[in-house]
Amino acid sequence: MLRSLVRALSGEVDPEIEARVRAVSQGVNELGFDKWGFSPDAVKHAMGLYAWLYREYFRVEAFGVEHVPPGRALLIGNHSSQLAYDGIMVATALLLEADPPRAVKAMIEKFFQHQPFVNVMMARSGQLTGLPQNALRLLQEDQLVMVFPEGARGGGKTVWERYELKRFGHGFMRLALEARAPIVPFGFIGGEEACPSLVDVKPLARLLGMPYLPITPTILPLPLPAKCSVYFGRPLVFDGRGDEEDAVIEGYVEEVRSSIGALIERGLSERRGIFFG
Repeated sequence: MLRSLVRALSGEVDPEIEARVRAVSQGVNELGFDKWGFSPDAVKHAMGLYAWLYREYFRVEAFGVEHVPPGRALLIGNHSSQLAYDGIMVATALLLEADPPRAVKAMIEKFFQHQPFVNVMMARSGQLTGLPQNALRLLQEDQLVMVFPEGARGGGKTVWERYELKRFGHGFMRLALEARAPIVPFGFIGGEEACPSLVDVKPLARLLGMPYLPITPTILPLPLPAKCSVYFGRPLVFDGRGDEEDAVIEGYVEEVRSSIGALIERGLSERRGIFFG
């Protein structure tokens, strides 16, 4: 494992990864960026580490990748990590295992866009601040957009709340209806154990302007080598234009939430161990 990590960090680009990144790099200008700041060169180098995490450290298994349709779609799932490892692994799964490969544009917390270096790194990999107008434009361009509707409530869960779905925001559903985009639910298993939080120090987090401040048994940002899996469900399509009454939207949201809950239950029942299997 150590030898492969050294190779992943060496800067040498795997030809297969380079070909897959090239396949999802439309609209790149002569400077090497698309209009959102996505850089194929940055991604193909970062993918060396991400692929190592995916294949060797977390040993991710992806189920139902074939359910992700071509063209525009919203990926909606549970937050299963104190950090962004869940989103990174979902995006890596679809770049490495989908045929043809897909590039995921994730909507991230505004907090991270104000962090030096982190904000640039996220922009270069195609991740954007979670503003409705950003997501709508991406969907109108037939992109694949990932949203965690639990928001910081999900990312800040403690080990005592693992795999409990928190309240979902409604914005993603209105967005899907307005953009006429199918919703692909997914359940991510393993992130709760990879980045466990014993306590969320909310008062100090608010003082520091952070969405949450976990006290962990690990040295952040280093995760534990929990075995992870992601389960993609069949696409869900809803009728409407996005301006429906809250009660209608709430019913749609609950259907998505229930679908994700069922995928989580399946993943937990099928896994053979937290760190092995």
